[in-house]
Amino acid sequence: MPVFLGLDIGSTSTIGILIDDRGGTLATAQRPSTLHSDKANWAEEDAGQWWDNVGAVSRELLTEAGIAPTEVSGIGVTGMLPAVILVDDDGNAIRRSIQQNDARATGELDRFAAGMPEDDFLELTGTGYSQQLVGPKLMWLRDHEPENFGRARVVVGASDFITFRLTGTLQVEHNWALESGFVDLATGAYDPRLLALSETDAALLPPIRQSQDIVGRLQPDAASHLGLPEGVPVVAGCADHVASAFVCGASNNGDLVIKFGGAADILLSSDTPVRDRRLFMDYHIVPGLYFPNGCMAAGGNLLNWIIENFAGVEAAKAREAGISPHQWLDKAAVDSRSELLFLPYILGEKTPLMDPHARGTLVGLGLHHTVADIWRAALEGIVFGMRHHVDTFVERGLAVTNVKAADGGAASDLWLQIAADVLERPVRRIDKHPGSCLGAAFVAGMGTGSLTDWSAIEDYVALGRVFTPRPEESARYAKVYANWRETYERLKTLYPKLETA
Repeated sequence: MPVFLGLDIGSTSTIGILIDDRGGTLATAQRPSTLHSDKANWAEEDAGQWWDNVGAVSRELLTEAGIAPTEVSGIGVTGMLPAVILVDDDGNAIRRSIQQNDARATGELDRFAAGMPEDDFLELTGTGYSQQLVGPKLMWLRDHEPENFGRARVVVGASDFITFRLTGTLQVEHNWALESGFVDLATGAYDPRLLALSETDAALLPPIRQSQDIVGRLQPDAASHLGLPEGVPVVAGCADHVASAFVCGASNNGDLVIKFGGAADILLSSDTPVRDRRLFMDYHIVPGLYFPNGCMAAGGNLLNWIIENFAGVEAAKAREAGISPHQWLDKAAVDSRSELLFLPYILGEKTPLMDPHARGTLVGLGLHHTVADIWRAALEGIVFGMRHHVDTFVERGLAVTNVKAADGGAASDLWLQIAADVLERPVRRIDKHPGSCLGAAFVAGMGTGSLTDWSAIEDYVALGRVFTPRPEESARYAKVYANWRETYERLKTLYPKLETA
């Protein structure tokens, strides 16, 4: 029986999984990673720690699964992107990885952006200017760490570095390349006009590979480190957020995944690329598909903030009842129809507003309202943000058909019923999935030919209840949603003034 190893190089941990070719998960394991922030706006990690974690995780998986190492038939790696790792002539990381959320290169980004109108950049890359781009970070390294930069043979991402350590092959998976800001979305190739914005030498950038491409085989030293035989095929791997959406069953045109995590992610599987400054753009794992997507800064973190600051009594009652505060407030809010409007922009907003000045706003509050009313308004406000994304997709002519809900907040029946009513589409809960590492393992199976159907990913996850929209509630919510959208439009010029008041 072929077995596939998936590894996820995450911001807080390295996670691994072993799966078979029949929909079975044999074992999971993880090790913590350390995020370093030595200065304001810095975010770095130690690639050596990732490598140590990979070895420990692989050996634990083999022990837990009780299989022979020779049964492992393929390896895939996923990770956050676009991290930046400088690799020297000996194949070592020269310094810590600069993470995708590192914001040190503000001045360099301004210089980078001055070289091309943003509309032209958007048309080429599918995305606008942001701190995530690799070019400004390379400019910062060249200016502030010239010795380190001068030693660099090549630049790779997090998962690509681990894949290199496994195989000895230098390459980057196509979504690291795209999100770097160096690649033409239409051709999938590095574009000289984009490289020129940061004066980046094309020789620093390795070949671009598709997720399922076999890029090499496990080398002797790496095999010993992982406790596996040498020669195991290794695929190019995938971006973590793309892999996570894929394992929720987003494998066909029109599949939408809404993720109820600390932040709220919205990803649409589409056969058409989208160039829209209101959205992010990624290649799909499945050849021929794309992942236009968005990320709302606030999701479950807003609910936790409400509990911590306003629901102490309710939290105590929940503990006495043996349930979570979230469950208690859900029950209390089931019958609430307060028509409060909650704009959930407590951290500004990413997509589709791209407005760092936006702020959390509660409209319509009266003395008769309760914490349960505010709770429901927050649930609704987050779903209204998801609806805003869906409207943006539809406006661009994209199909939105099957909707699946994942992550911790998807355990809430109330929240998913609100989602079905607001989106006016059935919403199916994903009861359980192991995350991005499953996507990496599945891609290894596809790349080696043991797996042949992308939609078979659904065999590895537990599908749950379907929430059906209620026509009366959908009609009511359509009016509330319109008011919610209008509220931001009326307040958006006020928000920046609050910062200087």
